[in-house]
Amino acid sequence: MDIEVGSGKSYVRDPHLEWVTKEGLPLVRGFAVNLMEVETKPWARYDARGAILKVDGAGDFLDLWLLDIPAGGATSPQHHVFEEVVYVISGHGTTTIEAPGEKTHSFEWGPKSFFVIPLNARYRHFNTSGTERAVLAATTTFPIMINLLHDEDFIFQDDWVFKERFGRDDFFSGAGELIPRDVELDRRNIWETNFVPDLGSFDQVPENDERGKGSRTVEFITGDNTMHAHMSEIPVGGYKKAHRHEAGFHIFPVTGQGYSLLWTDDPEKRHRVDWEHGHVYSPPEQWWHQHFNVSMEPSRYLATFLGSNRYPLTLERRATYEHRDDLRRGGGQVEPADELPEIYTIFEQELTKRGYTPIMERPVYRH
Repeated sequence: MDIEVGSGKSYVRDPHLEWVTKEGLPLVRGFAVNLMEVETKPWARYDARGAILKVDGAGDFLDLWLLDIPAGGATSPQHHVFEEVVYVISGHGTTTIEAPGEKTHSFEWGPKSFFVIPLNARYRHFNTSGTERAVLAATTTFPIMINLLHDEDFIFQDDWVFKERFGRDDFFSGAGELIPRDVELDRRNIWETNFVPDLGSFDQVPENDERGKGSRTVEFITGDNTMHAHMSEIPVGGYKKAHRHEAGFHIFPVTGQGYSLLWTDDPEKRHRVDWEHGHVYSPPEQWWHQHFNVSMEPSRYLATFLGSNRYPLTLERRATYEHRDDLRRGGGQVEPADELPEIYTIFEQELTKRGYTPIMERPVYRH
């Protein structure tokens, strides 16, 4: 609600929403969204088509920019003072990024590629296909920046170069550095890079049974960002432990098919999201949620969020990185012995329909 005052300004303003409206873009909302079905509109700023998403559970600090580049097209040159990590939904192309010292990085991407645009770096995207559009999904920190500063010219026209945000030159070629888990330092398995050509075949995803039998997880540091990203893998016939956290996680299924159950403290009011590559959803604030693989291949998903391993940003996020996982120890994860019995029953029934069985036995419950 805006309340007009004598000066011509108003109270209770939303600079982010005002900007989206001024850009002439659709603002897409919903509990879960199939990105391939989102209607995009011409976006003069990018010389392409686009849409902005604020899915339920996305929180106040992040949004999702959907960039739709026509066959053979290219975006106009861009730079901006907010963080952006990109996941490629469809299409093939290249991105060029200007770096300090008159360097230019260029890399080729395709479906399931993942990369970062360093803070305020100058860049362009090119669709190298002559027949197919390219669809890129970028999680950004634009909402918090425009709402804090409410100065569009500064965000899109300032020329400051953040030299430390580019990292090693080979980080743009698909190379990276594995920072192994260290329990004493409260550090998880981290891959530092700026570009992963294909998350579906990426081979630096260490085992992590703490999140569920047969699970694998790697966390990413890209562009020395405050924004976090990680990828988890659920084995065939497996599922992740139920957990909850603050709002803002954007979840992009990468491989396989499955479903997620989401609920508040009232388990009778569960929501179900069926997913595969091309979808996105975001668990609302402190909602329990649990991910299940029902395909005959390992299922991977990418999650993006504000508050990284290196820069947790909030005390709540820092506590999460300090391994306060088990609900009985004050954390936000439910161990199998404490999960609701119908969770396993539903999963077993889903796999039975498909002709196979879970890899784990029914838990021995403590309640």
